[in-house]
Amino acid sequence: MPPHPAPTALRPPLRVALAGIGVVGGGVVRLLETNRELIARRAGRAIEIVAVSARDRHKDRGIDLSPYRWEDDMDALVAAADVDVVVEMIGGADGSALTLARHTLGAGKALVTANKAMIAHHGLDLARLAEEKDTPLKYEAAVAGGIPVIKAIREGASANEIARVYGILNGTCNYILTQMERNGASFADALAAAQAEGYAEADPSFDVDGIDAAHKLSILAALCFGTRLDIAAVAADGIRGLIAADIREAEALGHRVRLIGMAERNGAGLYQHVQPCLVPADHPLAYVPGALNAVVAEGNFVGRLFFEGAGAGAGPTASAIVADIIDIARDEYGPAFAMPVDSLDAAPVADAGARVGKHYVRLIVEDRIGVLAEIATAMRDAGVSIESFIQRGTDEEVGVVIVLVTHEGPARAIHAALTILAGSDHVVGTPMLMPILAL
Repeated sequence: MPPHPAPTALRPPLRVALAGIGVVGGGVVRLLETNRELIARRAGRAIEIVAVSARDRHKDRGIDLSPYRWEDDMDALVAAADVDVVVEMIGGADGSALTLARHTLGAGKALVTANKAMIAHHGLDLARLAEEKDTPLKYEAAVAGGIPVIKAIREGASANEIARVYGILNGTCNYILTQMERNGASFADALAAAQAEGYAEADPSFDVDGIDAAHKLSILAALCFGTRLDIAAVAADGIRGLIAADIREAEALGHRVRLIGMAERNGAGLYQHVQPCLVPADHPLAYVPGALNAVVAEGNFVGRLFFEGAGAGAGPTASAIVADIIDIARDEYGPAFAMPVDSLDAAPVADAGARVGKHYVRLIVEDRIGVLAEIATAMRDAGVSIESFIQRGTDEEVGVVIVLVTHEGPARAIHAALTILAGSDHVVGTPMLMPILAL
């Protein structure tokens, strides 16, 4: 009996075009070349790059692009008869990336993207277009880089009702916090170190102000709760206001500071917030160092799922992109957000002020008689119960630091107390308020 033909001989190659050949695009080329045979066996067919496009044809990218057809006009990738899948790696919520995405799906061709901003802002429209054309829209690389959290939630946990999803969604911020934690560095010095290592851009606002994490959180929330994407409903508070004393005090309290994106749905609506939090030292998120990402999803039957890994970089992001391409080669795809767009509901925005929990409050005050009494009175008048009140003397960097830990209570009471104190002549600068993450 003659041997069975190899599975890759049964189906024609899947032909891929790449738009945007930066760090990630170069990683995709290297991965598809390095693991060509393994990928073909797993995909059941060969995967071939047939065309590429980017702004600068002559830029030295450290890879050989001569085997592939160069298109100066990205729309030529969509029009080409020999392209089955377009991989968008341009970036940006709008502009040429969005135009390419719409044209690709509108032509009935598969789209793979790592663009979390575009998905967060336009994912519903793109998903609807993909459904109308019965073509794949895949975006694993848009959230948490190389961690396959989209696939795990969309497929592996699809039978579960998810109670909440949360995690460390920005590697730049986590690197900065790790530097502050390990070296006692100020925020400014830790940010400079992150920029020197290539983890932070020259303008780090997108990362340190929580915007990047907010985009990712909105995508996770839609997947977990079957709700419509609503990036405008995600509150984002970054880490600019942190000082070295916050890191030290958190450690003294048995916690570590992490920028946490949290989404939770209950009878009151959908809560979505990115903010620095105190994480108990025995929580898995407290042990996620450097530029790593981690996501926790809590299902009603599967329990707590914990995912950790590299959240950015050429290799991890390329890995997620190529995994999506392999799924398309296998004809494994479905609705982009785990159910048809018309089945996603518009959850009301939950009242963040009604959330009950413990809080860390740090104030910088003038060294004057009566300041502590003024703080205590403001807390009392706002209905805040204080669990502990800490003053360790003058901090050389900022002045007199006062730290409060509250008993469980509504967040709106803390904000009311800080509003009262904002009118004080003795409180310097902006207070730092961080929820204490419950296990």
